[in-house]
Amino acid sequence: VQLQASGGGLVQAGGSLRLSCALSGGALSNYGVGWFRQAPGKKREFVAVITWGISNTYYADSVKGRFTISRDNAKNTVYLQMNSLNPEDTAVYYCAADPKTLSRSSDDWAYWGQGTQVTVSS
Repeated sequence: VQLQASGGGLVQAGGSLRLSCALSGGALSNYGVGWFRQAPGKKREFVAVITWGISNTYYADSVKGRFTISRDNAKNTVYLQMNSLNPEDTAVYYCAADPKTLSRSSDDWAYWGQGTQVTVSS
């Protein structure tokens, strides 16, 4: 299984971006997919997760109400719509997939994408 994250960039505070995570080598419907982020000098932190099956979603408190995770199984792609961005959201964003876990700990995920940089200017 391979993951390809894309969609990052530079945006002003209050703006929006949509990240994509394309999965190859397997059927997306069999995997939970999570987004994590890592700012310079900080640990990688949980952002959002979408489950396999009925696609329940869960969010970190810091992004709840601003970010939306969704999936398109036909395209084998998961999206992270990010609205009302602020400078604290600046980080490298990673997507991860796993057939068994929905953990908020990055240590528990089997497959990772390469990361995409999101920079929010004030």
